[in-house]
Amino acid sequence: GLDPNSIGEQISFFFNSHNGFVEEIAKFRAARKIWATIMQDRFGVTNEKAKMCRFHAQTGGSTLTAEQTDNNVVRTTIQALSAVLGGTQSLHTNSRDEALSLPTDESVKLALRTQQIIAYETNIINHPDPFGGSYLIEELTEELVTKVFRIIDEIDLMGGSISAIKSGWIEDEIAKSAYEYQKNIDNKNQIVVGVNKYKDHKSENINTFDIDINSANEQIVSLKIYKN
Repeated sequence: GLDPNSIGEQISFFFNSHNGFVEEIAKFRAARKIWATIMQDRFGVTNEKAKMCRFHAQTGGSTLTAEQTDNNVVRTTIQALSAVLGGTQSLHTNSRDEALSLPTDESVKLALRTQQIIAYETNIINHPDPFGGSYLIEELTEELVTKVFRIIDEIDLMGGSISAIKSGWIEDEIAKSAYEYQKNIDNKNQIVVGVNKYKDHKSENINTFDIDINSANEQIVSLKIYKN
């Protein structure tokens, strides 16, 4: 019963930015086109603001490695750049040590500085959709749009998203994707630097975040009092 012309202005999305710099830029561009098409063709939206795909992007936590944690700074920077070039409205950069523990203050500051350098030193924020018109980016964008609509059509034939979830189809697709990704790493078809290639055989001395046990116990007591 909600008017999509009105509610559409208030909807935003949360996307991850993973490895594959060019593909990720195309992914974000494709998302905007898919959203605009669905809102216009399926819901008859005429409000241009409601057709805009607003999204927050976070760098891919699952791509961070416990090995050679400094490499995660490079991964996060590349992922953050692809999100910005793909048109994200807001951004979160993961800290280098999140594969091991909660991030240290030092790691959090470095993640913040990564964003600030992109924002203030690269000038890319002055050029919306800078890769638009690139034959490769446009081709990848259209390819993703086509593949996504095929999946949407398949879900529609099942009776919609709820039916697809209840049948276990969506969970199976996620599991298959995760399995293929890990298999490619195990087979070295997908190289992860420091994990399955260019390993260091010496142990790393990494300063991880230490939880203050007294503070944790105080919080537990406080929570029990609140709930009682």
